[in-house]
Amino acid sequence: MSVPHYGDFGKSLNDLLSKDYPVGHAKLEVNTTTSNGIKFTVTGAKDNNNGAIVSEIKTKYSDKSRGLTVTEHWNAKNVIGAQVELQDAIAAGVKLDITGSIHPSNGAKNGKVAVEFKQPNIFTRSSVDLFAKAGPTIHTDAIIGSEGFLLGGDVAYNVNDATLQRYNVAIGYTTPEYQVGLHATNKFSHFTAAYHHKVNKTVEAGAKAIWNKASSDSVSIEVGTKYVLDNQTFVKAKVDNVGRLGLGYSQVLRPGVKLGLGGLFDTTRLHENVHRVGLSLALEN
Repeated sequence: MSVPHYGDFGKSLNDLLSKDYPVGHAKLEVNTTTSNGIKFTVTGAKDNNNGAIVSEIKTKYSDKSRGLTVTEHWNAKNVIGAQVELQDAIAAGVKLDITGSIHPSNGAKNGKVAVEFKQPNIFTRSSVDLFAKAGPTIHTDAIIGSEGFLLGGDVAYNVNDATLQRYNVAIGYTTPEYQVGLHATNKFSHFTAAYHHKVNKTVEAGAKAIWNKASSDSVSIEVGTKYVLDNQTFVKAKVDNVGRLGLGYSQVLRPGVKLGLGGLFDTTRLHENVHRVGLSLALEN
């Protein structure tokens, strides 16, 4: 079986409950690709509350024959960044990833060097955050899998003071039809239980329960679903235990043009001005 990396543990459910809900902003994304494989992406999003606009321009070049990918970005806050990825050049299943960014105005910078190793039943990653405020920090995570069962862990170790800043554990079971998982984070003070079910070709459903033992005895519960109307349109809905209802609609209007509509409504205060709506428009050549 092919296992995901630790950051993608429970990704199917996370996408079901959080993706395709363009709430609280209006977003435009334009993607174009040149004949030699360079992809340009320009994004802009306006906050519906304060009118602030966040924008970014990004270029990405991939040379699949060499396993090389180079990405550069520059955003409206004047942060310039770059990423270089080298896949399978050192050895089969090994990926080298170097990322960095700098703010020319104030000199703030960050940089990270990471190595990934992936085989059919294991996916492990290790990186060094060179400019972390607390000093150089090593991040390591790994997931192993066998016959549908997944077991993973994640730690962060600060070199300066020789302490573990973070440790998390995840365990799950996955099949082509459904996935279940339990995630313990924040040094075993935050627990999440989740499941995702592909009911059939047109319907997905899922739910998660979260308990933070450090701050509350209550459990937060959220459920969601997705229904595919046709091969170009789907709708999504979610609701949590405090009465917040989320709705999403996505449609490919024509090849290269995708529209998304979303809203988040507080069903306990329907007559108050606390609801949020938004839209997204993605264009691609």
